[in-house]
Amino acid sequence: MINSLRRNSQLKIVVRYGVLAAIALITLFPLLWLVSTALKSPTENILQSPPQLLPSQPTLENFSRVWQSLPFGQYLYNSTLVAVLTVGLNLIFCALAAYPLARLSFPGRDWIFIAIVSTIMIPFQIVMIPLFVLTVQLGLVNTYWGIIFPSLASAFGIFLLRQAFIGVPKEIEEAARMDGSSELGLWWHIMLPAIRPALVTLAIFVFIGSWSDFLWPLIVIQDENLYTLPLGVAKLAGTFSLDWRLVAAGSIISIAPVLLLFLFLQRYIVPTETGSGVKG
Repeated sequence: MINSLRRNSQLKIVVRYGVLAAIALITLFPLLWLVSTALKSPTENILQSPPQLLPSQPTLENFSRVWQSLPFGQYLYNSTLVAVLTVGLNLIFCALAAYPLARLSFPGRDWIFIAIVSTIMIPFQIVMIPLFVLTVQLGLVNTYWGIIFPSLASAFGIFLLRQAFIGVPKEIEEAARMDGSSELGLWWHIMLPAIRPALVTLAIFVFIGSWSDFLWPLIVIQDENLYTLPLGVAKLAGTFSLDWRLVAAGSIISIAPVLLLFLFLQRYIVPTETGSGVKG
């Protein structure tokens, strides 16, 4: 009886991990195919049937051609600058907006929060034209700030950080006030370290959104020297008459920083006790 239960338990574990492995393989297959295509030589047929996942003659020539033929270094710099500034400003503005909505009492607080969260349901395409008109009026067209402008704050970020602020124990806040901490000092030295996992999570979401954004930079940028990586990858199709090897190589250059960022920061995205960030 015991052996039968043990075998059933082991069988369930094997089936469970088998299903998870199959899902992981299906999820990663497009990425593996992208890498395979980027490494194939010009003599290999990337559309052959049955498909060949492993290149017979792997080469880095496609990456070299892409990097030398287009200013991908400039595109990489543009994307990095825009993404870093967007993340930093978004974290500051969202945290400044979320803190009073979570910890302070004032008339209409809940209604303001409801109004902010309700904007999540509005598609970007609806507000795109008014945003562009405002960007033109501010003289931000064809500038880095024009790309960053719509992402200075987000309703999702305010919601996420407000929920994190609510979870901070009131005893920590009261102790800081008794020590004479100002409201700004309390926010900076106590509250922000206490919600570090939420800040890291929001930073990753904002970075990925800014790094992969194609539509808004396409609208506000005409100078090719200000192109971000998504625009540069799109330009590959016309430059090389849609050579999928080069498009795949450019795509890998574009997504590699995002993958590295996620691998580096994923250990910080762990549910923890909120107050642990200020202990010690």
